[in-house]
Amino acid sequence: MKKALLILALLGVIAGIVVAGREIVQPYRGYTGQIIVEIPPGMQAPEVASRLVEKGVLAHRWPFLLIYGAFRWRRHLKAGEYLFDHPMRPLDVYRKLIRGEVYFRTVVIPEGSNRFDIARILQRRLDIAPDDFLRVTEDPSPIQDLDPQAPSLEGYLFPDTYQFEYHSTAAHIAMTMVARFREVLQQNFQQDLSQCGETLHHVITLASLVEKETPDPNERAIIAQVFELRLQKNMLLQCDPTVAYAAELAQLRATPITESDLNLQSPYNTYVHTGLPPGPICNPGKASILAALHPASTHYLYFVSNNQGGHRFATTLAEHERNVARYRKQVAALRHLAADSAGTSQHTHKTKSRKGGKAKNSGGDVSPKARRGNHPGLSRGTQP
Repeated sequence: MKKALLILALLGVIAGIVVAGREIVQPYRGYTGQIIVEIPPGMQAPEVASRLVEKGVLAHRWPFLLIYGAFRWRRHLKAGEYLFDHPMRPLDVYRKLIRGEVYFRTVVIPEGSNRFDIARILQRRLDIAPDDFLRVTEDPSPIQDLDPQAPSLEGYLFPDTYQFEYHSTAAHIAMTMVARFREVLQQNFQQDLSQCGETLHHVITLASLVEKETPDPNERAIIAQVFELRLQKNMLLQCDPTVAYAAELAQLRATPITESDLNLQSPYNTYVHTGLPPGPICNPGKASILAALHPASTHYLYFVSNNQGGHRFATTLAEHERNVARYRKQVAALRHLAADSAGTSQHTHKTKSRKGGKAKNSGGDVSPKARRGNHPGLSRGTQP
């Protein structure tokens, strides 16, 4: 009898091993498409297993916990987001978590983004508190060897496409962007910088103004030249984006700026202070840095919007004022056209409404109103 019981117990153990082995190597998928599962820091293995079952990654908890128990003395599950998109064995799921094969989120930082823009992007994409990123990037010490005059990391957070883990720290992200700036500088601009006779601080600050003034790559070197020539003549740069940046630093309305904003008392306001602002007002891309290193050879001192995404340039104030007059005339015509279009659309909407139909209400964006004075340019976003 004892012998029979022993044999039965042995068979039971063998059967259990066979079943366990089959479960451990049996692929499973209880979800459709793909799924991202977050494993928070500090979550214990039983909770991890329960979450994986709940999300349909595992059929049962015990095969995963069995594997974990066998190797826990030398292996640890790593926190993070994990992407699952095909059937997997519990053994493979376990391996994925101990190797830390986390899902990286793509974060795109457009050229011309400033610290405040980046903070908002990171909040949306990675759930990072904006204040954390702004606090980290206020400290210029990580780039003091490159730019001892830098008041913050503004200008040195290189705009690019990055891959970050969810809940990456603000410090890690800022240092990654600074490292990318160093890499781009070394690979593309080190020789030009050594030959141009200007400091990196001057070049990146100027590049940031160029970046914000025009989206047209053909204009960047010309605008860089306008600012350089005005600096040489000790003229106010009168660059609208510096006013918008000053307002954002002061936690005021950043855009659109108004006539009264031009008197904002800030060292960044180039309508009040001569010379470049204390530091960059955004993070420029390669093209704007190149333009700042190699300004065009022209004699322009002024520029104004042409209402087509570019600018008209002038060497004299009289020529500039004629360009401004043309600009204002175009603005007035556009506003008149927009008003007529809106009125026609509204009338059509009312008429069709009586017939039971629908009509879209149309409108049009008009360019900003030109201001008086001898400013070099009229930037996007300026209000009358």
